[in-house]
Amino acid sequence: MTHSESALFDPAVQALDAFQIEIPSWGFANTGTRFGKFVQPAAASTIEEKFADAAEVNRLTGVTPSLALHVLWDLPNGIADVPKIKALERRHGIRAGSINPNLFQDQQYKFGSLCNPTQEIRKLALCHVLDSIEIARQLGSRDVSLWLADGSNYPGTQSIRKRIVWLEDALGVAHAHLAPNQRLLIEYKPFEPAFYHTDIADWGMSSHLALLAGPQARVLVDTGHHYASQNIEQIVAWLLHTGLLGGFHFNDRRYADDDLTLGSIDPYQIFRIFHELHATPSESLAPAGVAFMIDQSHNLKGKIEATVQTVVTAQELWLKAALVDRKQLAAHQQSCDLVAAEELFRGAFWTDVRPLAAQWRTTRGLPADPLAALRTGGYVDRITSERAQRQARVNSYA
Repeated sequence: MTHSESALFDPAVQALDAFQIEIPSWGFANTGTRFGKFVQPAAASTIEEKFADAAEVNRLTGVTPSLALHVLWDLPNGIADVPKIKALERRHGIRAGSINPNLFQDQQYKFGSLCNPTQEIRKLALCHVLDSIEIARQLGSRDVSLWLADGSNYPGTQSIRKRIVWLEDALGVAHAHLAPNQRLLIEYKPFEPAFYHTDIADWGMSSHLALLAGPQARVLVDTGHHYASQNIEQIVAWLLHTGLLGGFHFNDRRYADDDLTLGSIDPYQIFRIFHELHATPSESLAPAGVAFMIDQSHNLKGKIEATVQTVVTAQELWLKAALVDRKQLAAHQQSCDLVAAEELFRGAFWTDVRPLAAQWRTTRGLPADPLAALRTGGYVDRITSERAQRQARVNSYA
């Protein structure tokens, strides 16, 4: 480590010690697009395998102690599956993270879930949300992350105003069922699968719904859920200012919600978002408890490799943003020295923090290069063989 790197190591330690990120169970499973699913022999097909893969990622990186779960995908029997999840937590040293209701898969949700014109379907959707809140309570999970695919594809085919009221009412009921330590995170998305109007299309709608639902509701920002070139860090700054930022689903995209690995397209954007978080006083962040979560679909990359790659990238970008000299930056901003301010800001982004991150890992008994350690450690080779054999047996009975 050079003298300049050594001078940066103490703030780097503080920044990396403070950083943890939640990984998604569905990131280890076979996924695809609307055109089909792409199968990988090492993909996890059971909740046991997902916990095992999550434990391997945490063993290599040391910063992913929780696993986001999708109700129905991971708990097909609902609350009855809670004891199994608790047993897996104990076995693998990974705790259940955010609980994600599934309000988009069943055929009954063709015209919406909480916003469906049919009252009976709205009630079924709300019951599922309430069950998810109870699952989270029994697992000790703080956050229930709510994303709706609700919307319409053609003008005039739905009453937008009525759907607003149905949604407001449902979220109010859901909030009333939260335990004191729980939160309801309300996600937004401008389009897809609804292509005319989406019921929760942007951060303004999510903010309104969170404020109306109650003090334990917050906004969830998915970095892929924005129009091209939208200033996401400005949205983050506003949500921090209003105290409504609940957390993130991190991914990257080229066109729309591509769910690519973090930083693969625009790492500077994530750096700018992290800067807004670092620039916010810690006492302002504490009440919000901003959650860092990954939401990616690893269609072509190896499941575990892609997860480790994203986690390491997130650490590096978080560290780069922590190294911004904010006192000097504020002076440049106040004097409107545009070039000096931008160069200071960009200088932190262009700093090679990989040696600092490697040193931090080494001092904590972690592999200096988690991705290299994964590739040489034998875990992926072993599960590829085991799971391919099992899948072959399953297919032989089909």
